[in-house]
Parts: sequence; structure tokens; C-alpha cells
Amino acid sequence: MLTVSVKWQKQVFPGIEIDTSQPPIVFKSQLYTLTGVPPERQKIMVKGGILKDDADWSTLAVKDGQKLMMIGTADEIVKAPEKAPVFVEDLPEEEQAVALGHSAGLYNLGNTCYMNSTLQCLHSVPELKSALLSYSDTARGNGIDQASHSLTLATRNTFGELDQSVRPVAPLQFLQTLRKKYPQFAQQHNNVYMQQDAEECWTQLVYTLSQTLTSDASESAALSMKQLFGIDLVSRVHCAESGEESTETESVYSLKCHISQDVNHLHEGLKHGLKTELEKVSPALGRTAIYTRESRINELPRYLTVQFVRFFWKRESNQKAKILRKVDYPLELDVYDFCSDELKQKLQAPRQMLRDAENAKFGLKTQGKASSSKENEGSSSAGDSSGMDIDKADPAVPKKQLTGVYDLVAVLTHKGRSADSGHYVGWVKQDDGKWIEFDDDNPNIRKEEDILKLSGGGDWHMAYICLYKARVAESKS
Repeated sequence: MLTVSVKWQKQVFPGIEIDTSQPPIVFKSQLYTLTGVPPERQKIMVKGGILKDDADWSTLAVKDGQKLMMIGTADEIVKAPEKAPVFVEDLPEEEQAVALGHSAGLYNLGNTCYMNSTLQCLHSVPELKSALLSYSDTARGNGIDQASHSLTLATRNTFGELDQSVRPVAPLQFLQTLRKKYPQFAQQHNNVYMQQDAEECWTQLVYTLSQTLTSDASESAALSMKQLFGIDLVSRVHCAESGEESTETESVYSLKCHISQDVNHLHEGLKHGLKTELEKVSPALGRTAIYTRESRINELPRYLTVQFVRFFWKRESNQKAKILRKVDYPLELDVYDFCSDELKQKLQAPRQMLRDAENAKFGLKTQGKASSSKENEGSSSAGDSSGMDIDKADPAVPKKQLTGVYDLVAVLTHKGRSADSGHYVGWVKQDDGKWIEFDDDNPNIRKEEDILKLSGGGDWHMAYICLYKARVAESKS
């Protein structure tokens, strides 16, 4: 760690620390926060010329206490327009993306695309942003460690920067708190921070937020992480050899799409993922035996996360190898077939309301109560759809009920042959239906057909995590 001072225009900034284990782009990001000069505009004089983003500090002979000079123009304060309006179609593509209202990109701080893609996908959930906004600096609840509290604040602050900034954001605070909470993301090889698995980053971040974003930590009526992402499973565990059978329940935050030679579509992979085999001790046999676990969804979230199990540990190469097989996934996912009988009963009425609403939109005849009453004939109170309500607070507002139908709103992809190498990118659907590819600090407008090409089968980007948003039915009573 070196300490230097930087002269910019008439100002001198003393005591700036340089972490020589990280690339110079991190140092430039620090200067950006101090001066407002974006990294791409910074010209920092060092031995041999101008400091490059990916230069090796050990070859630059920068000494402790040295004064460096920087040239560059800071971002200007936005002023009232002096020129006539310009139509969006006449702007360059990069400026079109900004005008369309999507959030900023994130600088890669040295093999941090796994983190950037995770943040961009989760940032697309407005209810999560609302919950974070209601989380205050002093909201640390009982049993919550300081590192989890700091990571939650860093997530809140990073999301705020993404919404307010036109220029790319340097997520320094988030990266530092992530590595403090989960040291595996600080692993180095030859003094360079290593690429990490985006699914592990996603899982750890969601778990942390599920611990901190609770009703105790917030006075608002923001949805909890359990309501947003949690999936309740009920499982039948059966041993064919002994005849033993039991029922288990668990809460998870994602469904797994298992990939084999028989799997060509997400629906097939989810079916495989919900039926697994495990080996454990059988009390009846007095030894280990093979059990089959068949799981069904017993409670649905507002946002459904699906992970494609594309990586496995390969002993020969001592790394996570990748399954490149093409697995198609839909823009609309219906998980009704994967639900428990109890949940299916609850979903019947909202699903009929959804069908009627969509039929009415296209001028088709609606089946209405006559059909739904026949469909639910003989149902007991288990068929009550009130458990599917999302908004229950205001009786004057139409109730929104889950239907088991979901729409794709974000995809996290991986390009490469190993989880710990290659490149991760986030693809996020906007409110107007367009898609944005968030490739670190470079957002690009994409078409819907581009998203469907991310199903795998080669070395191109392929879906690793899909995020689906619930399609709800509205009722007035």
C-alpha cells in the first residue's frame, strides 16, 4: 500500500492510498470521487507516460509520498437547455440509452464483472429498492452483525448512485464491504484479485439482505426478501427399499435447472431439479440407503429466481467445468405444474381472473364466474385465493394475486469455460419492453430476440441465472 498526493488544477489532494494489488482503474475511481473527473478523462503522469487502466504498478516505480499530476475535466453541473429540443432518434446510440431512462453502468474494478452483473439484475427489482431506501444507517437489528449491516448500506448506496448518475459508477464501497463480509471474494492469484462465481455472489447477497431487511429494521410496509424471492417447498422423501416415507418443508431463494442429455428446455430441467436422490441412514434398515426426494412448490414469491446448474467440479483440471449444452428458456414461465395440490387450489381463481382479463384485452369472450365455479366445484377452504394476495393493506385498491405465471425481467449470463474465469454480463428488461445489456460500464440496447439467443450451445454468452416477475391478477374485492 502506497500513499501519494495528487495535484489537479490548483488543488492538491494529500494522503491518497494506492492498493498496488488492484489495477490502476481502482485508483482512478478514487480520484473520480474526489475530483468528479471520470476515469476515461483522467491523464495521470507517471514514469514512462500516462497511467493506463490495466498497468502493472510494480513497473511504474511510484514511490511512497510521491506527488502525481492529473489532467482532466470534471463533469459539469447540468444547466437549463440553451438549444432546441433534439429527438431521441437523432442522438447517438449511447445517448439514446441514457435518454430512455435506464440506470448507469458499473466500472470493472479488476475481475468484478460477477459482482456488477449481480447488482444490475437485482437493481431491476423496484420493490427491493424501496425496501433498501427504508433501511436507515441506524437500522441494525438484534443479532445482525456489523458486516451484514454495512453490506446492506453499501447495496442501498450503490443502487442510489445507479439511479442518479448518468456516468458509470465505481462500486468501491460495495466491493470492500462484500469482501469483508465474505472473504472468498478477496481471493488473489499472483497478487491479482481472482474472478468469482456470480451465482455465489447473488446467493450471498440475497441471504444477507434477507437477514437485514426485516420488519424490525424498517418502519415502512416494504415487502420482505421472503415475500420478494422466497420459495416454500414441501417434499416427499421415500425409500423404496425400506418403505419409509416422510414429509419435509424448506424455504429456498431459487429453483435449480439441472442439465443432462435429456434436458433441452428449462421446464424439463426444473422437473429434474425437483426430484433428486440422496443417501442417508435408514432407521428401519440400520444402514445407509437411497432415498428419493420429490419436491413441490407450496408458496410462490413475487420474483422467481432460476439457476442453471452449468458448473461441476472437474478433478482432472481441479476447477469448475462448464456444461455448454443448449437449454431453451421462455419469456413467459408457468410453474403451475410444479406446485403442490394445496397451492394449485389457491391459484385456480386468480388464474381464471388473469385469463379473463387477457381475453378481454384482445376482445375475446371471458368465461367469468361460471367457469371458475365449475373448476372449483367441490373445493374446500383450501381453494381460498386470499393467500395469493400481494397487496392487502388498502381495501380501496384492487387486490393483486399471484397466478403462477411469470415474465422474464433479467438474465445473468456467463461467457467462457469455467465459473472462475470468463466474463459475466447482466441483461435487464426496461419498463418500455426494451432490454439493456449491462456489460460493466458499457450499457447497450438489445432486442427481445437477442435475449432468446442466450440459451447456450457454444462459447457465446449463455444464461446462468434467470429472474422472472410474477404476473398478477387484480380483483376489486
